[in-house]
Amino acid sequence: MKDQNDCSVDSDREKKRRRSVYLSHSPEETYALGKRLGAGCSPGQVYTLTGDLGAGKTLFAQGFAAGLGISEPVSSPTFTILQEYDTGRLPFYHFDVYRIADPEEMEEVGWEDYIYGGGVCMIEWAELVAEILPEHCFSVRMEKDLEKGPDYRRITIEEK
Repeated sequence: MKDQNDCSVDSDREKKRRRSVYLSHSPEETYALGKRLGAGCSPGQVYTLTGDLGAGKTLFAQGFAAGLGISEPVSSPTFTILQEYDTGRLPFYHFDVYRIADPEEMEEVGWEDYIYGGGVCMIEWAELVAEILPEHCFSVRMEKDLEKGPDYRRITIEEK
């Protein structure tokens, strides 16, 4: 996996933002990147996942969970909105908000208890609830480019 690091300054907020770009050429590389991030994450962190259908968001989340030491199967919680995993070194809260019609629906699952709790949250389709995301989070954007191959992904991780 190729790593292209880049830093930029957010002039509106006058604070430095860290951004890294990774080029994945296989599902295994995408999983490994997720696992690496999961192994290094801290309590209270929030990761948002954006990308087209089939971009590898759930695969990335599975790797992330493995990095936390979670050995049980991790699947996308599309119909339940939230899956909780507490068998790793930190609680892992995996949201899939694809079916959310209004961000206010997140109150029904106790959204803030998870986001501001002591575990780690990962939110697939985060752009659909952008207005209620915490100010500080890690944005993971996954992009496909079929001209570069069916498994190619450009994965941009930015601390916001």
